[in-house]
Amino acid sequence: MLLVYAIALLLGGLLAVNAIFAYQSKHIDPAFWTTVWYQTKLLPVLFTANLMIGFGVKFTYKVFGNLTFALTFSKGIEILVCVLMGFLFMKEVPNWKTLLGLAIVIVGYWISKLK
Repeated sequence: MLLVYAIALLLGGLLAVNAIFAYQSKHIDPAFWTTVWYQTKLLPVLFTANLMIGFGVKFTYKVFGNLTFALTFSKGIEILVCVLMGFLFMKEVPNWKTLLGLAIVIVGYWISKLK
């Protein structure tokens, strides 16, 4: 059950952070003060997302007992969230190259865990 909480926290936090930055890149004027004002208004959301990601990694570590696995697992979720944000905000449809890249990451992770 702790792993379910970890995945939910990671997904929630990573979705929030990536949605904030995707929205900023698409809809917020890149002028300095406009960006500062946008980021300032969203500090509570960024703080909450940071806590969610931190506890998600902590719970993943408690489940598996390996920090490298916990961080790699969270990075894998982040990559999937980034593909989703690219589709939702930038209308970038994943193609075979995207799937190939994700497969390379998964195989690289699998190779790194071989004993």
